[in-house]
Amino acid sequence: MARTASRPKRRPAQRHTADPNPPHITRLVPKGETAAEKQAWGRALRTSVPRSAHGEFTLAPDRPDPVALLEEQGAERVQDLVPIRYGRMLASPFAFLRGSALVMTADLARLPSSGLFVQACGDAHLSNFGIFKSPERRLIFDLNDFDETYPAPFEWDVKRLAASAMVAARSNGFSEADSRATARTVGRAYRQKMVELSALPFMDVWYQRFDVEAWFRQVKRTGRAPRAAALIQRAETRNHLGALAKFAEPVNGKWQIRPAPPLVVRLPRGRGTRQILRNALRDYVASLPKELTPITRHYHFVDAARKVVGVGSVGTEAFMALFLGDRDFDPIFLQFKEAGHSVLERYTVPKIHTHQGERVVYGQRLMQAASDPFLGWFRGTGPRGLDFYVRQLLDGKVSVEVETLNQGPLKGYVSACAETLARAHARSGHSSAIAGYLGTGDTFDKAIEAFAVKYADQTLADHAALVDAEASGRITARRDV
Repeated sequence: MARTASRPKRRPAQRHTADPNPPHITRLVPKGETAAEKQAWGRALRTSVPRSAHGEFTLAPDRPDPVALLEEQGAERVQDLVPIRYGRMLASPFAFLRGSALVMTADLARLPSSGLFVQACGDAHLSNFGIFKSPERRLIFDLNDFDETYPAPFEWDVKRLAASAMVAARSNGFSEADSRATARTVGRAYRQKMVELSALPFMDVWYQRFDVEAWFRQVKRTGRAPRAAALIQRAETRNHLGALAKFAEPVNGKWQIRPAPPLVVRLPRGRGTRQILRNALRDYVASLPKELTPITRHYHFVDAARKVVGVGSVGTEAFMALFLGDRDFDPIFLQFKEAGHSVLERYTVPKIHTHQGERVVYGQRLMQAASDPFLGWFRGTGPRGLDFYVRQLLDGKVSVEVETLNQGPLKGYVSACAETLARAHARSGHSSAIAGYLGTGDTFDKAIEAFAVKYADQTLADHAALVDAEASGRITARRDV
């Protein structure tokens, strides 16, 4: 059964909104030129930061109030959308974890650090992995959200993934032993994959990818084949034509995005709006690789709308834009999404990027095995001068519904996510040094399990604090959308 009787005690809220003296993590550079030298150096790091230390989690005396951190973020967002964000986070502890990357990063920064930096996702929970189409039109499985990507210690992503696995397993009604085993799978699968990758030539690592069709051929021999087939079928049908029918409608012979307030609100059609969009599209096209510029000449802008997306992202500016080609039924939907500073930046190396949209695109291209060719960025021309990144809204994109998985499928999914995360880290980090540090025993696996158990308890308490904040009138939440 799920753990409901041992609900953690609610802690009194601290009222400061920011981290007054945020710790900054030191980045270590592996010594040696050969893989063997880097591996030996990574192994030596265990003396200063034992692998068992990653099982630690205790609340710092000056831990910022989690609700205050969320309020701090909300103050910079579209105010009429912030209640929707709170409403989505209140749905469950897992939903809270999805929306509280800043809260968890503030906690991770106070824990022992390996100092082994990678290009981190920054928000590597279970629902930020999924299926999408590669430029070669094959379905692949990979990380699919990079709003928080930034250089950081590799274990921060691993711990966030393991905590989400523990929270999900409990929420799905697993026994405590099975929940812990699910969390331990993260550490084991990540470690084993990183050790495997460290033995390969780097370009072999760079070109590795999780081919969904090859995976499906393997699972045909199991009882999961019907469910896997349904997932693949859904991905195949989530294309721009499907999006056209879902999000748009013909009005007086022309396509328009169908309003569905407050989640989808069409933009005004005045001259000022057209000029803003024209400037944005010009700068976006300039950010694309030059060989892709001719593609943009085959499509013309039709309509745009504000579109609420995600959980943690709700309240940031996000828009969808419809373009049509020079043939009937040749649509493309692009998403323009606000890119603020990563939650990792205040605790690591500040000011690496001057354009936050470019930061997201850079991290996505570095971490993903194959990225959306339409990835680009631009800076808004309004008074706030927001940074945006651009991607396709739908192109075979499907996320697994974690809340519906029983024990076997969830453990398999968790393992796939952890292996995918290791591959993403190996593209930017020193896999030999990380593998040397992790080793071939299960010390790291057990530490990650121990951390996940403690942080799942903390997530339950933090979620309860948000519930209390709504009950007291401190925040306003909207759950009907």
